[in-house]
Amino acid sequence: MANPTVAIVGRPNVGKSTIFNRIAGERISIVEDTPGVTRDRIYAHGEWLGHNFNLIDTGGIEVSEQPFMQQITAQAAVAIDEADVIIFMVNGRQGITDADERVAQLLYRADKPVVVAVNKIDNFESRADVYDFYALGFGDPYPISGAHGLGLGDLLDAVIKNFPEVPDPEPDTSIRFSLIGRPNVGKSSLVNAILGDQRVIVSDVAGTTRDAIDTKFIHDGQEFTIVDTAGIRKRGKVYEKTEKYSVMRAMKSIDESNVVLVVLNAEEGIREQDKRVAGYAHEAGKGIIIVVNKWDILKKDNHTQRQFEAQIRMEFKYLDYAPIIFVSAKTKQRLQQLPELIERVNDNHEKRISSSTLNEVIMDAVAMTPTPTVKTRKLRIYYATQVAIAPPTIVLFVNDPELLHFSYKRYLENQIRKNFDFSGTPIHIIARSRK
Repeated sequence: MANPTVAIVGRPNVGKSTIFNRIAGERISIVEDTPGVTRDRIYAHGEWLGHNFNLIDTGGIEVSEQPFMQQITAQAAVAIDEADVIIFMVNGRQGITDADERVAQLLYRADKPVVVAVNKIDNFESRADVYDFYALGFGDPYPISGAHGLGLGDLLDAVIKNFPEVPDPEPDTSIRFSLIGRPNVGKSSLVNAILGDQRVIVSDVAGTTRDAIDTKFIHDGQEFTIVDTAGIRKRGKVYEKTEKYSVMRAMKSIDESNVVLVVLNAEEGIREQDKRVAGYAHEAGKGIIIVVNKWDILKKDNHTQRQFEAQIRMEFKYLDYAPIIFVSAKTKQRLQQLPELIERVNDNHEKRISSSTLNEVIMDAVAMTPTPTVKTRKLRIYYATQVAIAPPTIVLFVNDPELLHFSYKRYLENQIRKNFDFSGTPIHIIARSRK
């Protein structure tokens, strides 16, 4: 099921990006005491009390002639449209301004749950300034301090109370997969071509995203569900370039999928947006297949495919585990291989290894390449066990987790992959102290 979406909106320079970074747990948005620094919507994942959600930071909404202001306001409008809950940020030191009231009018029309966050309340004496913001008409305002991280717990408590209730889903044994990528790579054509090849379409099932339909089909006895990826609405073109608008829709599709097909356009080559969108699937720990579409258009020789694959491996180094398939939605070249490949990647994504077998592989790896020594202290691995699937997650019990360097962790991952077929799925390795 898709995670709820929380958008942070407000006029310029009220501290939206600071709060966004604190909730996300890392410095993602640029923080600067200048209005209009955040121009595009920025996305991240947030978590509070076991509730996972997507988080959007927006540029400040203001009606003025400043450069980019019209585009910034349009970006925020799209974020409001996508959000399940909206955090309305205001500046507690300045009180309610005309710009705040204009933002409030926009939020009234959105008819979404709104939680007012009064930022820059840095001490107890200034808490009395919060009461003025009841006049905005959105209920209790929550005093917070982005600079000091105060009050965020109460704010997030109020946010998660407004998350939509999701009914317990019916058991679904199908393999859910989605196609993601920037516009014009041929996602819709591929979906139509895949479904056109299947002679048994089971049903059209309403998806969890608004205006989305997930389609089920059967291939060689295995049921599949294509998660809706056609979410680039025409009205998005009014707000902004569709390339930016597609990111949030891709994140929703990723959340709902077991396996993600990252679609590239062979004719146009690899773009920065391709890597950005694929990164969301990798960070979400999903099974991944790289699909190069429009392969029929490219002029080829005996080396073209190998060279293109080498370029993919160079540009997507973090996806070295993902299989690559070259297809054509138009001629249906190799499309018959996709369902079987998706099923294999899904099986690997859910694979579990016995602790005894895993420990044999780890001990053999240590024997071939001994553990590193850091400042006279040597890493010792006592025991390994797989604690989760989807993605496979392995815990190493060691004498000191800080001694497990990234390079040695990568070495162990490679040794595990040599012994077990984990093609298409990331492997998470976590070090824990034996104590």
